[in-house]
Amino acid sequence: MGTELWNIVDVEATCWRGAPPPGSANEIIEIGLSVVDAASGERVSRHGLLVRPGRSEVSAFCTELTGITPEMAAGGVTFAEACRWLVEEHGAAGRPWASWGDYDRRQFERQCAMTGVAYPFGGRHVNAKRVFAELHGMRRKAPGMARALDVAELPLEGRHHRGEDDAWNTAALVGYLVARDAWPGAEPEAVGTGDR
Repeated sequence: MGTELWNIVDVEATCWRGAPPPGSANEIIEIGLSVVDAASGERVSRHGLLVRPGRSEVSAFCTELTGITPEMAAGGVTFAEACRWLVEEHGAAGRPWASWGDYDRRQFERQCAMTGVAYPFGGRHVNAKRVFAELHGMRRKAPGMARALDVAELPLEGRHHRGEDDAWNTAALVGYLVARDAWPGAEPEAVGTGDR
């Protein structure tokens, strides 16, 4: 079986304990990306990129959750540069991709619409959370990534709610699904639905 590379993406975004402050919107502050060979289930590489928010601030709640400080985010690249990085360095426009739930895909769609930046991904997206839930017969509520790792008896590596670490852990779950012949493969339509 040949190599079939997939990008596994996880984003962290500005967030607040309650509603966003007036004039603020959720914006991506970190993109985590791991590459998986979906033929073998092996994780090939891992990457992380901090992104500078343009319309919001990193709250104390957000720092507590992610470990990303306002200073760290301020040193990141612009969202437009981040989307270019996805396309130029990781072939995002042509390579199939997956995330744990649909939050990451929807956040990119919202932020691209809000900023006028071209959407960096092609049309082949898999909601790995939904595939995992279907494999395990979890009809009512699909598990979060950390719970899925417990079910799969895989370790949570790094810090939960850091994009690079969460993408790496999600990639391990993709490998778990590949090993059980549950991964849907590179289909032309988006596969799976549901929230993060």
